[in-house]
Order: sequence, then C-alpha cells, then structure tokens
Amino acid sequence: MPKKKYAVIGHPIGHTMSPFIHKRLFSLAGIDAEYNVYDVPPEELKETFDKELSKLNGFNITIPHKQAIIPFLDYLDPKAKLYGSVNTFFNDNGTFRGYTTDPDGFLMALKSAGIPFEGRTVILGCGGVARTMAYEAVLAKNDLTLAVRPDDLTMANDLKKELDALDGDNVKVCKISDLQGDIDVLINATPVGMFPHDENCPVSDEVIKNSKSVFDAIYNPLETKLIKKAKQNGALAVGGMSMLVWQAVVAQTKWNDVAFDKNDIDNLCLDCLEELKNR
Repeated sequence: MPKKKYAVIGHPIGHTMSPFIHKRLFSLAGIDAEYNVYDVPPEELKETFDKELSKLNGFNITIPHKQAIIPFLDYLDPKAKLYGSVNTFFNDNGTFRGYTTDPDGFLMALKSAGIPFEGRTVILGCGGVARTMAYEAVLAKNDLTLAVRPDDLTMANDLKKELDALDGDNVKVCKISDLQGDIDVLINATPVGMFPHDENCPVSDEVIKNSKSVFDAIYNPLETKLIKKAKQNGALAVGGMSMLVWQAVVAQTKWNDVAFDKNDIDNLCLDCLEELKNR
C-alpha cells in the first residue's frame, strides 16, 4: 500500500506545530504517512491546488486560505458551512470534502478535562477564536456573556447580533472590569497571559474564585496564570494546547476513521510544549 500524503497550507506558514502533532498521531494510529508544509501565497492557491494539493490524501488549512479553499470543494460539512471556514481537506477517492475541526477540538478539550459545557458561560474577548467558542455556547443553549475591553465593545455587540440571529436572544455584552456573579465556564480567548508575558492574568482573583471551570485558549505556557489560579481554587481548568491537539485528532478521524487513547493525547500535549520551548 503506497504511503499516504498529507500537509498543512498557509501563508506565511511560520513555525507551525501541525507536522509535529500529526506525525505523532499517524505513529499512534499505525498509519504509514508523510506530512509536509506548503507556504502558498493567495494568488498561487488555485495553481498549487490543481498541481499538488489535489493529489494529497488530505491537508490542513490555516490563514489566509480557510475561506478561499471552499470553491474547490465538492462537499462542505454543515459546521464548516455555518462558520464559513474550512481547516481540514479530505480527498475521499476523488471527492473533495471540507471540514472545520476547531469547534469539535474545543468541545473535546473540555470533555477530556471533565468540564461540563453548560450554564453561565463567559468568554473573554471577541476575536476569531472567541467567535468559534461563542457559536458553540449558543448552540449548546448556554447563557452567554461576552466580556471585553472598552475598545472592543462595538465588535462584541456586532458578534452578539450575529449570535442572536443564530438562535434567539440570550447573549450579553459587558466590560471585563464589570464582570461579576457566579460563572459555570470561564473562557479566555484573549492573548493576555501568553508567553513571554505569562505573569499577566486577564481577570481579577474575584472573577476566578466565582468560576467553577476555566478554559484558556493560550497554549504557551501550558498552564497560564489564569489556569494555575483556577486550579488553586479547586476549579476544573485546561489550557489551549489540548484544543490544538484535539482539533488535529478530529482531522485524523475525518481522514482515516481512527481513535486515540486519552492518555496518549495528554502526553502529546506535554510533548508539544517541550517542542515549542526547543524552537
């Protein structure tokens, strides 16, 4: 059986973690495959797709191609259609399928940490990753609050309108400094606390004490100050490396219908951090 071929595409592609993660997942699944990196400028996407990418078994997609790849697809997964974004391409015997694995990666990261995704959910921030999590919160019928900096209130209210159109009118917007009350799931979708500024925390100790569980989309460091404080308070808490790895796991299930042991995924998350430190 010929070796399967996969890749990640983007521009600029930078120091992507995708090869490290997927090569480990192929090894764990016992699949003979190679995984390469394609730096594809937007104006070269069609030519590169026709000549090379369409010949691959599958590939992952990052900025700026998540929308631009859609016209090349024969099938668009319902969730990818909802988000208008594709990060995983699968060549299914000549049928080109597109998926977005970020939402399921997020949900699986919560599940693996034992965090129930229900009740009052507060998302810090309103950018791209916050939008994904906000959509999932609304789809889960959670009571959602978008907490942002004063400068981001207009953007947050625009996202609220988008979410209200999706399913009812149960989304609130407030400044982070005004955040109060009990929180079932606190989600940090801002860069506050990211290496090298990992001494910073996006919310006050009072907010953290009021939170039953915490998810931080930041994956470097593995445990941000927010995560550490949450755990000290006895809350369930997990960082963004778990989401990064689980969304890759979801892509693997689309490509090869494989399953992985949770302990192997937890160990991969730790190894990913070491890989980051060595770069």
